[in-house]
Amino acid sequence: MVRILGNNLSNKKKIYIALTCIYGIGIPTSKKILKQLEISEDIKVADLNESNISALRDILETEEFKLEGDLKRLISLNIKRLIDINSFRGRRHLKGLPVRGQRTRTNNRTSRRQGLFTRKTK
Repeated sequence: MVRILGNNLSNKKKIYIALTCIYGIGIPTSKKILKQLEISEDIKVADLNESNISALRDILETEEFKLEGDLKRLISLNIKRLIDINSFRGRRHLKGLPVRGQRTRTNNRTSRRQGLFTRKTK
């Protein structure tokens, strides 16, 4: 198993799929990274050599990508800002209701149920 940014990448998966285990990396981003490093997408994680692994670590730890904790912190700060300025979206976040205009009359049973117990109201 290869450990990158605190995540274990499964040896059985192809590298472009395994990179999506890292929070903030999807398939298009992983393909772009592999193309930049000139690593084939079809290689499995177990077949990577040490130079490829170290190159992957180096490129992911630069400030070019917001990943894992930094990205989660950025998202939570954006939500906190919306709540602080008392915007409509901030109030929806606070109540635990759908934020992006989804229907609430019938289709959001799960978010309403979570909103009752996990959110604090002012």
